[in-house]
Amino acid sequence: MLVHLMLPRPAAVRNLGSVQRYFSNVSRLKVLFFGTDHFSLPSLKIIHKNLIDNGRVERLEVVTSFKAAKNPVKQYSRIEGIPMHDWPSFSRTSAGSFDLGVVVSFGHLIPESLINSFSRGMLNVHASLLPKLRGAAPIVHAIANGDQRTGISIMRIKPKQFDVGEILHQASVDIGPDMLMPELHDQLANIGAKCLNTCIEGLEIYYQNQKIQNDAEATYAPKIDQKFAEIIWKSSTAVRIYDLYRSLYGLRPLLTTFGGDVVKIFKLSFNREQSLPTQTMPNEPGHVEYSKRTKQLLVRCGDGRLLAILQLSVGGKKILTGQDFYNGFLSKVDPSERYFK
Repeated sequence: MLVHLMLPRPAAVRNLGSVQRYFSNVSRLKVLFFGTDHFSLPSLKIIHKNLIDNGRVERLEVVTSFKAAKNPVKQYSRIEGIPMHDWPSFSRTSAGSFDLGVVVSFGHLIPESLINSFSRGMLNVHASLLPKLRGAAPIVHAIANGDQRTGISIMRIKPKQFDVGEILHQASVDIGPDMLMPELHDQLANIGAKCLNTCIEGLEIYYQNQKIQNDAEATYAPKIDQKFAEIIWKSSTAVRIYDLYRSLYGLRPLLTTFGGDVVKIFKLSFNREQSLPTQTMPNEPGHVEYSKRTKQLLVRCGDGRLLAILQLSVGGKKILTGQDFYNGFLSKVDPSERYFK
């Protein structure tokens, strides 16, 4: 894993043997944490450790959704005895007793009145190098776009819009050509937690050096839906489809159809050493053939190269191997009709 710090620590912080000792004469912080999921958890843990270790954090409470299934933030807070509040029934007036708000993968727009109630403002851990990939799904879009690098931004929260506030700190991460979404997700969650803790410890210095985002350079990463997972074989290269698969791995399968039935593709592979065809292929994109030698389904893509399908299902039924699909479906269809569409 390669991590690149984009904004160096301010000299006043960088040259100290102990950031905590430097800020010994600075008031400690009462922190209210907003989060719900596995991306939130490392940040909550590191703030909690800061509290336990008598760092900059003097008090910690959590706002989360009690209804969210398998909410790791709720589970951790309950085990560790961290006071919790339910969203959206959380009383906005009680936030006035906290100095700093911290939002990590919360999924709700924070009201302006709540933002303004924190004397030290609100920080957000965002999984991209802002202003690139503003929005709800930056990790998915970074991989699907074929990006080779993404990262973490610690930014100030502004009312009425997501991901537009000033940037305090950034760190970048390389995206490997075969990296799957869960691996990148976990790397960014852990790096984000460390960057957040650094900013909390040196909050005043980072505020003094914050940078305004350039809106002209903004790109967007909206929430994904079912259509995002649909494969368009004719116009998509093999790399494009493979990147889409990597971006959604563990989240949702890719979608196509065969003979009118919905096909979900759960696992595939791509041999990058394939060369682009130098002549017109006999079969159009989406054509499926079965390799008896490797027991894999091979699908022709828009650029003529092949993807290998390893696990799939038809019509919402059980997951099949390539061999299962050939025996149960493909072998019963005329070769000229063997297409994913």
